Amino acid sequence: MKKTVVLLVVAALWLGGCSGMSPTEQRVLSGGAIGASSGALIGWAAGNPAVGAAVGGGAGMLGGLIYDQYQKSQGRP
Repeated sequence: MKKTVVLLVVAALWLGGCSGMSPTEQRVLSGGAIGASSGALIGWAAGNPAVGAAVGGGAGMLGGLIYDQYQKSQGRP
């Protein structure tokens, strides 16, 4: 029961915390989250998930920023 309540609180904060973000912030955050989770999986397979998550998160944030710049150059918000 305690785990369920904690999960619901975290989910509510996560969803509500992103509501006032700009499209750039949303893309960078999404890229970082995807990169960190992918990096953690790759790092786990290689023996160090923390380093994989850190490297993947940084690369994902950079990728999200590059994607945002591309979208803006195409005239999309």
